[in-house]
Amino acid sequence: MATTIQTIPLINLAVTFIPALIVIAILFKWSLNASNALYAVARMLVQLLIIGYFLVYIFESDHAGLIISILTIMVFASSWIALGTIKTKRRLLYKHAFMSIALGGGLILLLVTQAVLTLDPWYQPQFMIPLAGMIFANSMNSVSLAVERLNAEIERDVPYEQARNIALQASLIPIINSLFAVGLVSLPGMMTGQILSGISPLIAIRYQIMVMCMIFGSSGISAACFLIWVRPVFEKKTDK
Repeated sequence: MATTIQTIPLINLAVTFIPALIVIAILFKWSLNASNALYAVARMLVQLLIIGYFLVYIFESDHAGLIISILTIMVFASSWIALGTIKTKRRLLYKHAFMSIALGGGLILLLVTQAVLTLDPWYQPQFMIPLAGMIFANSMNSVSLAVERLNAEIERDVPYEQARNIALQASLIPIINSLFAVGLVSLPGMMTGQILSGISPLIAIRYQIMVMCMIFGSSGISAACFLIWVRPVFEKKTDK
């Protein structure tokens, strides 16, 4: 099963933007925020082009300090993005989001890279950076959903513990749906990429099981920690 991944010509790659442009046209036609969607697509393109060249340099480097710096930046950025739905309390909640994602995501990243994959050296960038990206991104989404739902429930004068439980359950809906769908409805990115590169599906499945467990764990732990640590902030809001 030895195959090589096809290099996509740039002219062919441009075709993939057609569906995105159709969606943007629909948003514009319906007087919705088409400019934001267009900005998001453009930003995605620029960011991926930059990170593509940057990763080539990172993968060729052999410096643990550089990898730690990159992981730290990822946590800082994901913590800020996670609070995008809470504009008024964003700065106040930032330290809680940062600690939650750093703890929940960081512990899972260490467990996977050091106990499951046993990387040598421990900071091997080809594994560490992509896995950290998956973990921190899902922790970020979980915290984002949790804080949005928690704030909404508190605004409705729901008691904190009940609001916390509703928020945690809501934050885990995407990943739990993914657990139900994987292998039945979808073949996730890591598994698909490995199969396309010629790796046996039986080996790819092992990696995908690892990925699904680490994403579920990091999402749940990060959201739970966040909801526990922000209690004083939202209880003050309720008292008012």
